[in-house]
Amino acid sequence: MQLTPTERDRLLIFTAAELARARRARGLRLNVPEAIALVSDTVCEAARDGLRLAEAVRRGRSVLSSADVLPGVPDLVTEIQVEAVFEDGTRLAVIADPFGGGTLGEAAPGAVLPTGHLGDRTEPVHTLAVHNTADVPISVTSHFHFFEANPRLAFDRAAAYGTHLAVPAGSSVRFDPGTTVEVGLVPIGGERVAIGFAGLVDGPLDAPRTRQEALRRAAEQGYLGAVDDEQENQP
Repeated sequence: MQLTPTERDRLLIFTAAELARARRARGLRLNVPEAIALVSDTVCEAARDGLRLAEAVRRGRSVLSSADVLPGVPDLVTEIQVEAVFEDGTRLAVIADPFGGGTLGEAAPGAVLPTGHLGDRTEPVHTLAVHNTADVPISVTSHFHFFEANPRLAFDRAAAYGTHLAVPAGSSVRFDPGTTVEVGLVPIGGERVAIGFAGLVDGPLDAPRTRQEALRRAAEQGYLGAVDDEQENQP
């Protein structure tokens, strides 16, 4: 059987979604790829059933809640985009706040968007000057915990703790070698859990002593701009 690349991608989404359904049926909370696959497959099947775009997006948003996914997943996955085949052709479905646990709630729309859509910009709470000391460009994506960004980026790590870039979802900021860029930052929302990234936190951001321990680890591992609070306060 000959399959086009698009058909192979669709089959991969379906297979991953079936795995997600089986694990969910066993009472397990879903991780990032499982959750994305299940929502994406739901939208594609809704399109196959003849639903219109808005209806398919609504069905995609209804399949999972924040209680169905692992902690931190709603903060990492703020938008899902999937191409689905509708009766009037292939359309790009955008499912914002796909688990219904974010700040947009039911007001979050899906839409047909042109290639390159990046979502809405968030107003920064504060700005930081970031200097790239590396010999190569460094890019940081929109929802990466900025405190844990590349160790060769020099900036006030303590000020960046618990924040991400104030840029459209899915976009990134590029730091060219030797340049200094001023960026806006906003607090990580939701349950404020940072899992993965560089492994400096791996848990609730606001738990007791988590910030101090993360700063200690960053300083030990040579992250520029990281200062161990306890060492700094020693006489």
